[in-house]
Amino acid sequence: MARNIVYFDLETQRSAGDVGGWDKKDRMGMSVGVTYSTAAGAYRIYGEEEVGALIEELSTADLVIGFNHVGFDYAVLQAYSMWNIEEQTKSLDLLLDLEVKLGHRIKLDDIATASLGTGKTADGLDAIRWWREGKILQIAEYCCFDVKVTKLVHEYGAQHGHVRYKDRFGQERSVDVAWSLE
Repeated sequence: MARNIVYFDLETQRSAGDVGGWDKKDRMGMSVGVTYSTAAGAYRIYGEEEVGALIEELSTADLVIGFNHVGFDYAVLQAYSMWNIEEQTKSLDLLLDLEVKLGHRIKLDDIATASLGTGKTADGLDAIRWWREGKILQIAEYCCFDVKVTKLVHEYGAQHGHVRYKDRFGQERSVDVAWSLE
């Protein structure tokens, strides 16, 4: 039986400024969470009322892949669970892996633009504004696109053994990765 890789991202209801700082991620609240399961071959969109099912999908996956999901998304989800989500999941955080190799953090958009020729469609602050405006479908579409970009970046790295990115000075660079599709 093939492994079930789940690509994952979520958006929040509130910003770090709204809740008193980045150390209070558990107070940000999830507006929308999105997964793509390789076993199901489909995306799934979760609202806050379905967060338990989202945590269940993540904890039963063979591998959860995201971009800054270990340090951010899991911390947001932790408010909804009595179990330590990071300990309950096997994860590949593309940002953490690249940060170790490069010695600094990098944006998903900088990798996607250089590696795939396409970038993100918005950012997290747009999603918070949409939440306040009641534009849940817009958040879901944006979050789905981020999951797709994360999946494509991972697949690119797995197939080529590297990803390309734009550095702080706008120069295209390459960094080797040892990602797998299995």
